[in-house]
Amino acid sequence: MRQFLLSTLLAVSLFETAGISADAPKEAEVLAAMKQAASFFHKHLAVEGGYASSWSKESYEGRTEHGESPSIISIQPPGTTTIGLSLLRAFRATDDPLFLKQAKEAAAALAHCQLATGGWASDFDFDPEKQSKYHLRSDLLRGETERVKRRDYSTLDDNKTQSAMLFLVELVNTPGADVSDEVKEALEFAWDKLFAYQAPNGAWPQQYGSQSNYAEAPIIPISIPDSYPREFPKEKYVHFYTLNDHNLLNVMKLLLRAYALEGDTRFLDSAKRCGEFLLLAQHTGKQRGWSQQYNHRMEPVWARKFEPPSVSSTESMGAIEALFELWVATGEQRFIETIPDALAWMEESQLPSGEWARFYELKTNRPLYCDADTYALTFEDTNLPTHYGFKISSSFQKKIDRMRKELAKESQGIVTSRTRPYAPEEWEKLARDLRGKVRSALSDRVKEGYWINGDEIDGKLFSKHMTVMAGYAEAMKKGKMEERSLRN
Repeated sequence: MRQFLLSTLLAVSLFETAGISADAPKEAEVLAAMKQAASFFHKHLAVEGGYASSWSKESYEGRTEHGESPSIISIQPPGTTTIGLSLLRAFRATDDPLFLKQAKEAAAALAHCQLATGGWASDFDFDPEKQSKYHLRSDLLRGETERVKRRDYSTLDDNKTQSAMLFLVELVNTPGADVSDEVKEALEFAWDKLFAYQAPNGAWPQQYGSQSNYAEAPIIPISIPDSYPREFPKEKYVHFYTLNDHNLLNVMKLLLRAYALEGDTRFLDSAKRCGEFLLLAQHTGKQRGWSQQYNHRMEPVWARKFEPPSVSSTESMGAIEALFELWVATGEQRFIETIPDALAWMEESQLPSGEWARFYELKTNRPLYCDADTYALTFEDTNLPTHYGFKISSSFQKKIDRMRKELAKESQGIVTSRTRPYAPEEWEKLARDLRGKVRSALSDRVKEGYWINGDEIDGKLFSKHMTVMAGYAEAMKKGKMEERSLRN
């Protein structure tokens, strides 16, 4: 509530001159809330420093997409990687060592469960019997070079390995973090394997491991066969070149962020090869988008029973964003030359409802769906499965419009606008803009300091609110002090 007492005016003059009301959350209050939430998560929910995605309010048992256990952690966001990043952001904003300590413990948990192929699975259970089913990097260090029926597939699906590596590279490059050799070695091993498993044409499969078999795959452009299976063929798809769930977009962002932090050209070289694959994979003719996945002959193919060969609106936007970011980093015009054609196809494919279909039939461009009862392909949208997004919101148009606007700029100008230092008044504006979200974060907590979603303690809400409060704390601190970029 706004304070009108004369004795408080001097104390809040900073906020009033910046347009921030006297009832703005105070830095000390926000920091205390952040520390309470982080301490609760660490004391009651962490397993060897790592985190599940959500937890039972009663038992604190961890839950992930694939199961629940008192000793399980999730690599898939919003688990260990997302929570670790939010703790790291909190440290960067406040310099409080509590957040750094917990972020480093999360990194150590990731180093422990790193696979022998360099990446990570969806989750990891620290129960000795369960973790023995994985072939880990630590097994290699003990001389166990053979997989012997243990799981060793690293997955890029749903931003798992990418988010783990992003967290580690951000942590390693945080001044004063004093990261352990174990974590640094885990990150370097992850880079080595990610580069090694990049296909000759620059793509990655959904998963990579000791049985990956695309080293001799040709470097050729997309090819649309005269006919393709109209029924689900039940073919193993993890080795296919995969754009689904923005896999390659997330790899691109990881590589470009690492290059920005460290300046090592191996990151940029790998990113450019990925961009070259996206150019090869773009459809020709009138359907200038991309498919979800391609076989090694560069033909669009099935993945799961509800993911047919098609041109995909969602994956096309991910490919566009990846090429755009690569252009911003390199200034090479070739990476964006065909983006206008892709945007035109997307606009032409909008449904009468203002939405988009996720899938469009090859060659005809008819919206393509699956029947909820049989999963047979259909052009009807009256009985769709509810577990998957077969239609895309009309807000998709905003992304198209924003991309057209960005393409009209110079790449170097975009880089400059992203990396320039913030002036004090810009920090003040950021603090004003975040006030409402910070108030919500503070008011939505239970008394122990965490956030719930239904009957669960929610890791996603933890990361969301911690990141907002960290941004606010930093903006309040920097508003009248040194200039500093929001990207730091």
